Amino acid sequence: MKDDHALRRWSRVLVAVLAGCALLAGVAACGSNSSTSTSASTSAATSAGTSASTTATAPAESGDASQTANNRPVKKASGTPIKTMTITSLDSQGPVYPNISITAKAYEQWINNHGGIAGAPLQVTVCDEHGKPTDASACARQAVQDKVVAVVGSFSFLGTNIMPALEKAQIPVFGECCPITPPQWTSDISFPMGTQPLYGVGLVKRAVEDGCKNINAVIIDGAQGFLPPMENAMKAYGMKFGKTVILPPTAQDQSPQVAEATGGGADCVIMIVSETPYIAWNQAWVQSGTKARMYGPQGNLDNVSIKGLGNALDGNIIGGMYPDLATTPWAVYRQALKDANADPNQDYNSLGGMGTWAAYTGFTQIAEAIPGAPQSINAKTYLAQAAKTTNLDTKGMVPVIDFTKPWTENPPFKRLFNRTVVFSTIKDGKVVPLTTEFEDVSDLALGKKPSQ
Repeated sequence: MKDDHALRRWSRVLVAVLAGCALLAGVAACGSNSSTSTSASTSAATSAGTSASTTATAPAESGDASQTANNRPVKKASGTPIKTMTITSLDSQGPVYPNISITAKAYEQWINNHGGIAGAPLQVTVCDEHGKPTDASACARQAVQDKVVAVVGSFSFLGTNIMPALEKAQIPVFGECCPITPPQWTSDISFPMGTQPLYGVGLVKRAVEDGCKNINAVIIDGAQGFLPPMENAMKAYGMKFGKTVILPPTAQDQSPQVAEATGGGADCVIMIVSETPYIAWNQAWVQSGTKARMYGPQGNLDNVSIKGLGNALDGNIIGGMYPDLATTPWAVYRQALKDANADPNQDYNSLGGMGTWAAYTGFTQIAEAIPGAPQSINAKTYLAQAAKTTNLDTKGMVPVIDFTKPWTENPPFKRLFNRTVVFSTIKDGKVVPLTTEFEDVSDLALGKKPSQ
């Protein structure tokens, strides 16, 4: 039976923490850089040497890039462009996401070299909202003025500032990895493809299935909204966290928190922590000599935060929304990044990078399904086509999505169409794929044990 009280509590807590969303950083759109970018461009983000870059994850090599998602021919697009916008933060005192901008422009280049969208070229505008509400609203107004077909593959903490103008103009917001504001969870113009904030539930699922008996949780301060569905999942298994540690986002030495999290006989620790504090955490974790296993989020427990620690973290588990970048679904993405001379210092094995590529892949499929495309493609026709799409198939980037079936069991999050997780692990000091099958966590998030 649905626990309405738990659902209301989950919704209230998530909304309450939005005021502190800047603390989430990579928790929400993994692979961010929290330092200021001074040279990221809103029009050409594919050149090397972006000053915001601090990560170092080169595109993987495996997979057959000669086979595109739709076996598209090498052919130049021509005609009137189809306009989209991608909104994120590039030049800001807070978290920045150059990997989103780079990916959006790389997709533009790739699709235009492979026949375009129904033969027409794609024209992507990347709008930098600078982490400021006024600039986020300005991006939305620019999208309306430019008559874009959709806002695609974006991430911003400022959805409440972005959505009103788009809702009034009925411009779809498509494919986001990480919707984190109420309008993105409920608006009929919102079509997210990611699973935010449910991958914490997936971490619980994996830990229990791995045989963990004494599980603690570590949540970075500001991300407490992830906790209620995780607690629901523990309850579904007849368990509860031994203790929950709230991690200060600015602490340099995490040794006291590591000692607390691994105390009480904990055999496993589930982490909702962003990338920058994870670096200090991992160093303290290794120094502690604990035998407990960590379960952390994609793009945060990553090759950046484990760098320099050798194989000390081997065997720890990573849960996320997208299969690892090294897997077959991303072969074209990897090639497109090379073709675009994408900054090799950015982390593309991330929610921001892979989420944006998946979003544009899905956008193209729906646009090309509009009768009379490309001449008939506009915001109105795109919104109508997306709303009746029952089988968006990105060939393994995300599960097949049915946009006609909102999450009716959980009205505050009715627009979360994809509620699955996949896993990676750490081997020989590197993040490697662990699973490629998407595991549904809808029931667990509501406190119901999934059927066997």
